[in-house]
Amino acid sequence: MPVHHSAFKQIKKDRKKTLRNKQVKSSLRTYIKKFDTLLTEQKFEEAKKYLSLLMAKINKAKTKGVLHKNTARRKISRLHKKLNQAILSPGKTN
Repeated sequence: MPVHHSAFKQIKKDRKKTLRNKQVKSSLRTYIKKFDTLLTEQKFEEAKKYLSLLMAKINKAKTKGVLHKNTARRKISRLHKKLNQAILSPGKTN
């Protein structure tokens, strides 16, 4: 247990931030899975629209400090790459 009152307050703030970060990361994973299902179903136009929404969510998480800026860029880059590969070779989607 913390000795100082300020340390106790910091623990409370950290718990709130941790909970918020978990919620945001979980929702991002859900959006990415939805994007992957659109690719496997070969709904490329919907996937393109969904990717812009997903990019906005990732960028907002980056801005709020949930994701590191390089992590956000890497995720966006990989999603773009996955979409482009799926469009070029529709039979082979991973």
